[in-house]
Formats: sequence, C-alpha cells, structure tokens
Amino acid sequence: MTHIPFNLGIHPINWVGEDVLEHGDHYSYQQVMSEIASLGFKGTEVSRKFPKDPQELKRALLDFNLQLTTQWKSVLFSDSNNHKSKLQEYRNHVEFLKQFGCKVVSTAEIGGSILNQDPRRGQDETEVIRLDEDGWKYMVEGLNKAGEICRENGMYLVYHHHAGTVVEQPEEIDRLMEMSDPNLVYLLFDTGHGYYGGNDPLTLLKKYYDRIKYIHLKDVRQEILDQAKQNSYSIRECISKGMFTVPGDGCLDFKPIFKELLDQGYKDWALIEGEQDPLICNPFEYAKKSKKFIEDIVSNLHSNKSLI
Repeated sequence: MTHIPFNLGIHPINWVGEDVLEHGDHYSYQQVMSEIASLGFKGTEVSRKFPKDPQELKRALLDFNLQLTTQWKSVLFSDSNNHKSKLQEYRNHVEFLKQFGCKVVSTAEIGGSILNQDPRRGQDETEVIRLDEDGWKYMVEGLNKAGEICRENGMYLVYHHHAGTVVEQPEEIDRLMEMSDPNLVYLLFDTGHGYYGGNDPLTLLKKYYDRIKYIHLKDVRQEILDQAKQNSYSIRECISKGMFTVPGDGCLDFKPIFKELLDQGYKDWALIEGEQDPLICNPFEYAKKSKKFIEDIVSNLHSNKSLI
C-alpha cells in the first residue's frame, strides 16, 4: 500500500448531497460510514444524515473507527447587525466540534451568495451580490472575532473559498487574505471551487500555502463548467448536472498539486469530494478509483524523488 504522508479522508457529500437534497437521500448514516471505513479512510466531515446528538455521533464514529475532521459553518458577518448572534452561534459550533477532537472549523460567508443558505435570497439565484466596502469591513471583523474563538479552543478557522459566494475569485481570495489577521483566519484550499472561481489551483496553493490548514480535493468536468458559465447556472444546477467529480475523473491536473504538498511537507487533512448524483456515479466505486488515482500519483512522485 502506498504511504501518503498527509491525512487522506473523504467527505460524506460523495454519498449524501448538502445543496441538492435529493442526492443520496436514501442513504442511512450507517451505510455511509460503513462504506467510508471499508475503503480504508479514517477521516470524514459531518453529514446531514449523521446523528445530531453528540453522544450518539461519538458512538457511531467509534463503531466505524472514524475521526471527525470538521463541519461547514455558514456565517453572515457582512451584515454587522448579525455579529452578536452569529458569533454566539459560531462559539456553539466550535464547542460542538471540539468534543470530537476537530482542529479546524470550515467557515464561509453566505451574504450575497447564490447558495441556498443566504436567508435574504431565493433558492436558485444565479448572480452573486458582491460585497461593498462596508460589507468587506464587517465580514473581516466578524471572521477575525470568530478566529479568536477558534484560537481560544485550540482550533483554526479555515475559510472555505466557495463557488457562488463573495469569496471565490482570485482577487477576492487575495483581499480576504490581505485584510484578515493571518494568526486568526486561515484557508481551506479547495481545488474544484478554486477552479470554478477562475483560480489556477496550483498557483493558489503555492501563494497561500502558509495559511492553508485543510484541503478539499475536488475535480471538475470542463464541459459542464462551460455550460454553467454560458447559461448562468445556479450552484444547485451545477451540482445536479455533474459539474464536480472526484480527483482523477475531471480536467484538473493533480500531479503538480500533490508534488507541491509533498515538497512542502503537508501533514494535515485532505478530503476527497465528488458532490454528484450517487444514482449516476456510484460513490463507493468513484471513491475507490479516486483513492487509487491519488495513491498512484504519490507513489510515482516518491519513486521519481528516490531516483534523483
């Protein structure tokens, strides 16, 4: 078996959709956890199908020998009126994840987004409402305060640049990194969402490696991305039509990405994400193929390094 020097896990979103709720709604958490464990993965995130009670969730994770790595947390800090209530919600979320030994909190601003989660917008909006100067100021203030909560609890806030949100494009990621406190706000590097937002994933990885504490490994089907841009798909439409897939099944070149991770000595979690219809793309089989794809790349990189 190929030794991968960082922690390779997989997100349950490969089985159960979080934005497209009909995707995988037939799965039980037991089946999802069982398949993840049988593939040899040790780390996973929270799924909407997982038990909500902390003790029940702990027992389930123990039964399948799985480590919880994080859970997405939406924030609406761009509206300063939300800071007090949203920061209390954030603290509660941090305290929940701390019980499971999580080290990072996946965090994303949803104000103005075309995701389902901005309560002020419709379900399938197609245009992001970009932040004005005040919006940026308030968002970063909130993120810094949330980062302080994480630090108090021995954790990191990792900001998830995400398709269809106000931090997805290169200049938006740059601005967030420049405005936020580097000791409080870190980055969740996502290959697929980065590419959707117009970033070159390798460039993004190299530029902000020192701020990256967590990774999502996601591939993209170029032809569907092109359709999405041309026809202004909502994010739910993008996912429904299969824009995202697992590494090795799309257009992204992962070899230089893994070479950079190995050269830099990355040791933290990297989770495979596919986010597609499990009735069309069997999540167990796709996860199995993607795991082998990653292991083969890492093995070849190790072999090439030993020949130098």
